[in-house]
Amino acid sequence: MLVFLTHLILTAVLLLLVANLVRGVHVQDFGSALVGALVLGFVNAVVRPLMVLLTLPFTILTFGLFLLVINAFMLWLMAALVPGIRVQGFGPAFLGSLVLTLLNLAVERLI
Repeated sequence: MLVFLTHLILTAVLLLLVANLVRGVHVQDFGSALVGALVLGFVNAVVRPLMVLLTLPFTILTFGLFLLVINAFMLWLMAALVPGIRVQGFGPAFLGSLVLTLLNLAVERLI
């Protein structure tokens, strides 16, 4: 349970950092970021596997690069579901998901 809460709080902090780094991604406050991190985890656990399965031919043809597009849609979907988070278009969603992925990788290396 402690690992889950730590990961949730770190993801919320990273969402706030993404909002400061990427123009077009807006997070109202830490509470919104916390709810966003929870919803993003749920979306990545439930919706993302279905999207990966449905788009498997595109993913194979692009040597896995289409997964970046799926990640962008997951961030965009999370923003549509959480009231205090806005993503203004696909470009900011794509860049935001890329930055969030890189920040998550960096944090995981440090831990």
